[in-house]
Amino acid sequence: MSSSPQDLIPQLDIGTTFGALFIGVTIAAVLFGLSNVQAFIYFQTHKDTGILFFKLAAIWLWILDALHLALIIHCVYYYLVINYANVNALMEIVWSFKLQIIVDVFIILSAHLFYGYRIWIISKGRSRTLPIIVCIIITINSGVAIALIWALYQCHVFSDLIKVEWATYVALGSITFADIVIASSMCYLLATSRTGVSSTDSLIAKLMAYIINTGCLTSICSMTAMITCIVMPTNFIFLAMEFLLVKLYVNSFLALMNARYYARVNAGTDSFYLPNSYHEVYRPGIHIRASEDEELQASRKDVFKHPHDEAVHPSRSVKPQESIAVTTATMEMNDFSSV
Repeated sequence: MSSSPQDLIPQLDIGTTFGALFIGVTIAAVLFGLSNVQAFIYFQTHKDTGILFFKLAAIWLWILDALHLALIIHCVYYYLVINYANVNALMEIVWSFKLQIIVDVFIILSAHLFYGYRIWIISKGRSRTLPIIVCIIITINSGVAIALIWALYQCHVFSDLIKVEWATYVALGSITFADIVIASSMCYLLATSRTGVSSTDSLIAKLMAYIINTGCLTSICSMTAMITCIVMPTNFIFLAMEFLLVKLYVNSFLALMNARYYARVNAGTDSFYLPNSYHEVYRPGIHIRASEDEELQASRKDVFKHPHDEAVHPSRSVKPQESIAVTTATMEMNDFSSV
């Protein structure tokens, strides 16, 4: 029994195998913290507004994200703590590693479905060709994901993963292709929504930038995982990249949900939005003397206590020549950003 571990130790590079997994879990935990911040911002800025479907979507993705983190932590803890120096155990695939792949699939497919639903909403009144194409691609990816899970559960030791590399290549390739198609579709629909009004077009440009950046981020990560799997199939660097890929999907989706909030903060004004809640009410500047500070503070408290009181919520005036264009574009932006 003592000779077996000695034969296996020279073949096992802890640094590029389980060391890579440890680094991947550490970075994944940081990204999970960012997704918590994103979710907190979303629910704080959409307390009394927003579509219920997207709120449930955010909760669903957060639960899956937390479950995924718990599984990969258990996986690394099992190998590096429970079975420390047990080389035979390091060769076997623990149950949590297989289960986290299933959670990966659910998160990525869920994100793609939510993006597809957004595209369907934005294309209202237009050709449904793009939404149909996106739905077909997502359906194909579902079949690829099932094949990946089936191939993974045929493996019992890590050396078996080399035999099912094809499933990894196809899965990562299809994910990258879907990301490109979804991002391109959203940008096209937003670009064709330009109204000629500078403020609205500026908002559209910012949303397009968010879409391109988040789409590129997940695509680059999936491509990096596929390349590392091809170049270095005997280590676990590509698995560590897959740990991060899931976290990036959740953060990208939540960041897009918060796009209006970020755009407003960066602009330092509410000029891009028509007021639809007490969080987004336009308040014209008023010069107040120092002796009226206490009354101002009291009035601000009343605003939050009575969000639907018209007396404390003056409405914004919109120029007649821009009102129709801004209203139409804002409704589309509201649908897109789930507000």
